[in-house]
Amino acid sequence: MRLPDWKQHLTLYLADVARRPFAPGVHDCALFAAGAVQAMTGVDMAAPFRGRYRTLAGGSRILKAAGFVDHIALAAARLAEVHTSRAAPGDLAVIPTPDGDALGLVQGEQVYVLSATGMGMLSMVNATRAFRVG
Repeated sequence: MRLPDWKQHLTLYLADVARRPFAPGVHDCALFAAGAVQAMTGVDMAAPFRGRYRTLAGGSRILKAAGFVDHIALAAARLAEVHTSRAAPGDLAVIPTPDGDALGLVQGEQVYVLSATGMGMLSMVNATRAFRVG
C-alpha cells in the first residue's frame, strides 16, 4: 500500500539518488527500484540483500541462494504484475538494456533507469513487463 504522501517521498528519493554513483550492492538498478518502492510504501523488499554483495555477479549469487532467478523474479514475487500499458507513475518496469534487463521506475511514457553511467530515462514503449507498486 502506498503511503498517503508517496509522491513527496518519491520526489525526495529521486533527488537524492540522482547524484549517487552506480555501486553494486549499494546503488545498482535492483536497489534503485527497491529504494523507490520503499520510498512509496515504507517496505524495503531488498533488505535481506542490501550491502551483502559488491559485484553484480555476487548479487546474482545471493538472489539465487534465496530462490530467485534474478532481480526481476524478486520483483515478480513481491509485486502484482500488470500489462505494460496499465503501468502508472511509480510502478516498476522491466527495460531491456545492453547490460541485461533493468528494473526501472515508471514516470508516464518514460522509465527512470540506473546504469553504470548514472540515472537516465528510456521509453516505456520498450518495457517488457510491469509491476504495480501498492
